[in-house]
Amino acid sequence: MKKIFFLTLLLAFTLNSFAQRSRDKGDLYLSVGVNAINTLGTQSPFNDPEDWSYKTPISVALEFNWSEKLAIEQSITFNGFDTSSRADFSANTPLEKDYNYLSIDTNLKYYFGEHIFGRKAEWFDIYADAGIGFFHIDETNISANLGGGVLFWLNRYRTIGLRAQTIAKFAFNHSDSGYDNNHYQYHLQLIIKL
Repeated sequence: MKKIFFLTLLLAFTLNSFAQRSRDKGDLYLSVGVNAINTLGTQSPFNDPEDWSYKTPISVALEFNWSEKLAIEQSITFNGFDTSSRADFSANTPLEKDYNYLSIDTNLKYYFGEHIFGRKAEWFDIYADAGIGFFHIDETNISANLGGGVLFWLNRYRTIGLRAQTIAKFAFNHSDSGYDNNHYQYHLQLIIKL
């Protein structure tokens, strides 16, 4: 895993001599990283991080810029819950078996950091996102997604960066959905301009 990470970094730094400095219409970004799930049933997205789920926490996404400020992202994430997980749907009792988590989301992003900080803050971007998702734990459900994040650029060409984001997922028919219910998902990802 470390070899792949360092090879990706080397490739990204090699490619950035050909890259443009800003986010332009038509730019495509790949992001790869980890995710955590908070299903504790609280209204606070940051409640009890030690109880978030981290079983196989893989996330991958492709982001396409429609303009300098608008982008659309397609992502897929994997995670899960083991028998020691604490979750709202388990009524704080241990789960009887392990569950896998799969999520496929399409989100529209709006980058608004320049409106707050001006062009002086070229080393990071702030965005809000909203969209729709499909997720599966025990059954399948659809969610309305709402979130935001920050992207820290690691070079002046803006071709490689680190992204942290939080997404609230509001499940349709959540009162009848059992395990497939409302939850938060957090991502920490390496992002590379293609």
